[in-house]
Amino acid sequence: MERDDIIEYSLDAHHSEEEGRKIRRNIWMVTLLLAVVTTVEVALGAYWKEWFPGSWGAVKLIYVILTLVKAGFIVSVFMHLGDERRNIRAIILLPYALFILYLLWIALTESNFVHWSWNTWQ
Repeated sequence: MERDDIIEYSLDAHHSEEEGRKIRRNIWMVTLLLAVVTTVEVALGAYWKEWFPGSWGAVKLIYVILTLVKAGFIVSVFMHLGDERRNIRAIILLPYALFILYLLWIALTESNFVHWSWNTWQ
């Protein structure tokens, strides 16, 4: 007895070779962009002190910004959030962005307080 509820997905492809090339090109562009951002992050982390001594705080901020850009791009492409309307993207991403900014503010404020109290009590 043959089952009629099994779908052969390879026969259900509705795109032409041109659309397939476009999809593959998009995949390569995403891979290239993520690789470039990751390479920049690693290079900044490895060589910033040699290139610009005394400005280690700036590399931390740039690293956080690049990581957030990369995370947003991954969510946009791989979770298909880029295909949604602008308002839906804002409703989903804005709370996360505000939460991350809040966490950064708390981390910076508390680290300054700890530094102040460490130097005051010694």
